[in-house]
Amino acid sequence: MLCTRLTNARFLTMDPDHPVAHELGIWRGRIVGLDEAVAALPAREVVDLQGATVLPGFIDSHVHLPWTGFKQNTASMAGCTRIEDALAVVAEAVAARNAPGSWVSVVGYDQRALGRHLTAAELDRVSQGHKLYVLHDSGHGCVVNTAVLDLLAADVPHENGFLAEGAMGAARALRLPYSQEELAQSIGRAARTCVAEGITACAEAGIGGALFGHTPVELGAYQLARDKGLLPLRVQLMVSADRLRPVAAHEADGIPRALDLGLRTGFGDDWLSVGALKIFTDGGMMARTAALSAPYEGMDHAGQLQDDPEVLTRSIVDGHLAGWQLAVHAIGDRAADVALDALEEAQRLRPRPDARHRIEHAGLIRPDQLPRFARLGIAAVVQPNFLRYFGDDYAAITGEERAPWLYRGRGFLDHGITLVGSSDRPVTDGSPLRAVQFMVERASESGRLIGPDEGITVDEALYAYTVAGARACRWEDSAGSLTPGKRADLVVLGDDPRRVDVSAIGDIEVVATYVDGREAGKPAV
Repeated sequence: MLCTRLTNARFLTMDPDHPVAHELGIWRGRIVGLDEAVAALPAREVVDLQGATVLPGFIDSHVHLPWTGFKQNTASMAGCTRIEDALAVVAEAVAARNAPGSWVSVVGYDQRALGRHLTAAELDRVSQGHKLYVLHDSGHGCVVNTAVLDLLAADVPHENGFLAEGAMGAARALRLPYSQEELAQSIGRAARTCVAEGITACAEAGIGGALFGHTPVELGAYQLARDKGLLPLRVQLMVSADRLRPVAAHEADGIPRALDLGLRTGFGDDWLSVGALKIFTDGGMMARTAALSAPYEGMDHAGQLQDDPEVLTRSIVDGHLAGWQLAVHAIGDRAADVALDALEEAQRLRPRPDARHRIEHAGLIRPDQLPRFARLGIAAVVQPNFLRYFGDDYAAITGEERAPWLYRGRGFLDHGITLVGSSDRPVTDGSPLRAVQFMVERASESGRLIGPDEGITVDEALYAYTVAGARACRWEDSAGSLTPGKRADLVVLGDDPRRVDVSAIGDIEVVATYVDGREAGKPAV
């Protein structure tokens, strides 16, 4: 007997052997058959989906769940366009704190909306003795007041209180880590948001590190979230490379640095596992710290690398030698050069044809870099919604020649490069359907077309959020398509993305999300 039979729907399976089905059978969280193979079987529950369209559950291959959860519960200056309004938000957050001298966090900060950066002196006027930490929306910078600057080492660089990249990490390190209970609750809040958008699995893009980590025992927070029933979707955890340390392994292993006990990609189970090693090579386009090979338009700098190229190369090579899949953050084309050089060197030293290394973001990729991606077998994990919401700004700061290279689609596919969809939530909107729409039409919210030749088909965009996402996370045997034997993770939509006008894809209703054969939020039958 089946646990559940879903009927009267259009199942777009993403499986070329059976591309469309109308019945799907589930037993113990797995798909057991389609159409005539299950139509006559008894089931404990039969669900009439009333003609809905069903896809494999979306896979978001690059998210930040704790940050998303905290952002949902933290004072925000998002939408402020005047300095005085932004400072009023900070003043209100300060007034809500009773403990003198405590830390006060504010999110939603973006100097582009305000016309310039806030300064430490301005924050001092509303701090009332508290330590202020105003996080940039990109996650690659923050503004702090003098009370925080006074605690930093004299050699930590800042610009009137604005700290970028490693300097921001120095400020973060001054604060006590979040507790595992706080993190678990934040993870749960963010995970519920993901599920509501049809996402059934995601990859957390960096735990435990100085830049985006929240505690040195962050993996335990995910275990706690799972134990408490707060994890309604599957999560793969990328570990920040700064958690590696020298190890005295046998010389035949060739492992210079590793996590304790040699833990690496693949450890865990269907619900919670360790994924890639996350390595940062540059910053972000929003904060103007992405490392470009030529200066930003109208500016006298070209961003920055996170460290000397030799140091970054050593981290990438050591991670490869230790057996990790690598997820290398590289937004600018100069950072991509460093990443490609290092990955090539790593494969030369120890060939691993199925390493599945990834470049996260691949935000600005020159034409000459595409063949190198393909030759090295590297997946490009992009965030289409960056251009949907920030495209006008990104096109302006990269200029007419480079703007068509931003967050490519067609260029990757035509070179045989695996194109993977993701969000980088909470930097911007996490909706896969809105991202799919952008990947096809390449239009920002203002209607500006950005690299229209990089547009792809709806089927290719859906593939990026299902089959390609599964492959990038090494889940292809259990997720990504509605194939017998795979997990019964699927999303029920109010319309077919392939049949509606492209401009309407982002507004399609997510009717229900099934994880492990059960509708999210409903008890087992």
